[in-house]
Amino acid sequence: MNPQNKTIAIIGLGYVGLPLAVEFGKHRATLGFDINQARIHELQSGQDHTLECSPEELHSATHLRYSANAADLQAAQIYIVTVPTPIDENKQPDLTPLVKASETIGKVLKTGDVVVYESTVYPGATEEVCVPVLEKFSGLKFNQDFFCGYSPERINPGDKVNRLTTIKKVTSGSTPETAEMVDSMYRQIITAGTHRATSIKVAEAAKVIENVQRDVNIALINELALLFNKMGIDTEAVLKAAGTKWNFLPFRPGLVGGHCIGVDPYYLTHKAQSIGYHPEIMVAGRRLNDSMGAYVVAQLVKAMTKKRIQVDGARVLVLGLTFKENCPDVRNTKVVDIIKELSDYNVHADVFDPWVNTAEAQHEYAITPISQPQTGSYDAIVVAVAHHQFKSMGAEGLHALGKPNHVLYDLKYVLPVHLSDLRL
Repeated sequence: MNPQNKTIAIIGLGYVGLPLAVEFGKHRATLGFDINQARIHELQSGQDHTLECSPEELHSATHLRYSANAADLQAAQIYIVTVPTPIDENKQPDLTPLVKASETIGKVLKTGDVVVYESTVYPGATEEVCVPVLEKFSGLKFNQDFFCGYSPERINPGDKVNRLTTIKKVTSGSTPETAEMVDSMYRQIITAGTHRATSIKVAEAAKVIENVQRDVNIALINELALLFNKMGIDTEAVLKAAGTKWNFLPFRPGLVGGHCIGVDPYYLTHKAQSIGYHPEIMVAGRRLNDSMGAYVVAQLVKAMTKKRIQVDGARVLVLGLTFKENCPDVRNTKVVDIIKELSDYNVHADVFDPWVNTAEAQHEYAITPISQPQTGSYDAIVVAVAHHQFKSMGAEGLHALGKPNHVLYDLKYVLPVHLSDLRL
């Protein structure tokens, strides 16, 4: 069978899997598989709550069908795994979704089939963790009966400019022939082109360091913000001045959450420690970035105290819950660190986010966002996410939410420095 005619099955239809299924579904027989039946019904009705694909885009994928029935996977010859790879409460990699997906595929795997992983992992995970599961459940032999590839996802949730097709794709395969087939498959949909890595491990490592690099850079800027705050210097003004040099990197301080930057470094540090290397810079950067929620609340409490606002029993409005602006994604959002820290001070926090699904916020974090904040009700307001709705309110609209004596903490530089009480 011509590789271009083989049926593709996408395992996991979240922020990564759905856009991939839609693009392949425009060109060839594609099965979008997810264990969440409600998600399947939603997509079959032409809707996507993640907002990554519009109803028009879903409709354009004429060769795509959806299923939550694992038996339907038998019709495919190529399987692409796009399930989450989170961390557990001890900040250790949780490969459970990846293992479960491999078990499901292993039960339907046939001679000649190819399994491609897109989920972010540490170098070696595909061949050390996933392949043995595929062999166990299929009874087939790796690189003899079936083959594997790795092509890391580079989806940026909420980004309507840098889309799946316009971001260069790294590809790899377990044999030279598989590498060529995988690369050719992605070239069918990726207009930006592909980069064929020399091995699966190289592709895995390339993905994880993309976000490690960003994490460490943001940690440096966060540390500088802490320093400049102590010195009474506006961090944003410093960064704008330094940014006039052509090679100065435009990072900004803030909360570092999300499904990539706040998670991926733990995968690499886990692997490093397992082979006897104890990384220092990566760990230090993670530790600093994870402490930013507590720092924000400490600064807020100091500012409230200076204004003689009683902290115990105070009402604070947190604007934004998602991990980034103009996006409904709440995965690993660090805004929850602020909310938890406020509760330790016996502060009541109202959370308002027009982008968030209330049921998801309740399920993930036991947080029930309010439908609308009341004017003049709050002792403090924290602009935690730079949604366009908050920007459009301006200084007058944001301050109007507070009591006559209140503190406005602008974490995202939504306002000019003189129009807020605190900034990072």
